[in-house]
Amino acid sequence: MSRLSRPLTLAAVSLAALVAAQGGAQAGGFAIREQSATAQGLSFAGAASGSGYLSSMFWNPAAITMMPGWQTDASLSLIVPRVDINPLPSVPTFALGGSGDIGQDALVAASYNSYQINDMLWVGLSATSPYGLVTDPRDNWSGQVYSRSSRVFSVNVNPVVGVKLNDWFSVAVGPSLQYFDIKLKRAAGVAPGAPSVILDGDDIGFGFTAGVTITPFAGTTIGLGYRSRIEHGLEGTVSIPGPTGIIPISSDLSTPDQLTLGISHAFTPALTVHAGFEWTNWSILETPLVTGPGGVVVTDLPLNYDDGYFYSLGFDYKLNDQLTLRAGLAYEESPIDTNIRSTRLPDNDRIWASVGASYQWNNKLSFDLAYTHIFTKETDIRIVPGHQDFEGLPFLADVDASTDIVTVGLRYRWDDPVVAIPAAPIVRKY
Repeated sequence: MSRLSRPLTLAAVSLAALVAAQGGAQAGGFAIREQSATAQGLSFAGAASGSGYLSSMFWNPAAITMMPGWQTDASLSLIVPRVDINPLPSVPTFALGGSGDIGQDALVAASYNSYQINDMLWVGLSATSPYGLVTDPRDNWSGQVYSRSSRVFSVNVNPVVGVKLNDWFSVAVGPSLQYFDIKLKRAAGVAPGAPSVILDGDDIGFGFTAGVTITPFAGTTIGLGYRSRIEHGLEGTVSIPGPTGIIPISSDLSTPDQLTLGISHAFTPALTVHAGFEWTNWSILETPLVTGPGGVVVTDLPLNYDDGYFYSLGFDYKLNDQLTLRAGLAYEESPIDTNIRSTRLPDNDRIWASVGASYQWNNKLSFDLAYTHIFTKETDIRIVPGHQDFEGLPFLADVDASTDIVTVGLRYRWDDPVVAIPAAPIVRKY
């Protein structure tokens, strides 16, 4: 490997390591799961079968056919992560200390709109941020040659068309437009105050979403949704201290496709139980190449993730016509293990524990609130010879991580709901 490619490799240890999953993006890899206040209260159980009301269209666009009239659903999540990387005494740079808390508090917004044209046809539009957030360790720390700050920002706009073919089967499909922007930093050397190598790039890519809902019998809904991979041809620069300066670069990176299954069953008019399963195709990331002028390969980006899996179970209980309570648990299998775990992405398996509530203010307006605590499995980092990120400096550390999330939501129906008029009583004359 050339002298140029070595700092480039360290600068972009992985494009997927844009943000520590526990330091911002709260799903496996660098995805953001916080797209619905209602579904979050269930740990996203049944998200594809409508447990999130209109916001379920993020996982399954066919959920819009469950929403009569003209409706809007919006949410705002406050993510408060705590992620400390603590080097072991055997690390040569141990004296520089740990990372400090690399997790950055963040706000994530999502909005959804649907309009029912007739008894069969719906149109909808969502605006979300499926990937992103920030990690930022201390500038001078023992792992600085592997990472300093990492940032990603994304916006996804997804119009959809839904068709209710009959009383038990609906379908929907729509294109996705996604803007994706990254910025990665790492130290050019081990000494305190060493300048940073910076990789920066962005792109707009296109994909689609599709889904179905099935109601096999009254009280039970099954939903299956698909979000396609989106291929990004990132264009940007790498800034290297010294005479090398700024180099224009490009790299092809795909965000993964995702399949989500949800099942919801109403056991009583008040109690509904939800279950969910999600598969994310992180293994498509593999090892993208970074090329410079003339298409010359200057480095590669060793990702090599496994696929991610998410299992969830929850329930909601309607106390009265205004107040609904909910709770849920989920287990998430991370696509990252010790063999590939980096200082940018100290991801590991997690348990989600959530509670939430909805309050129906009137027949048009309702509010949602959810709280989640994420318990992260004991995590270590072992960058030694044979590790894909190893660049001559062994780095061994333990990671201490946890996350709290609070989400608020608002749902509003713009048209006037149809109120059934009771039939006139039958008057018998004797």
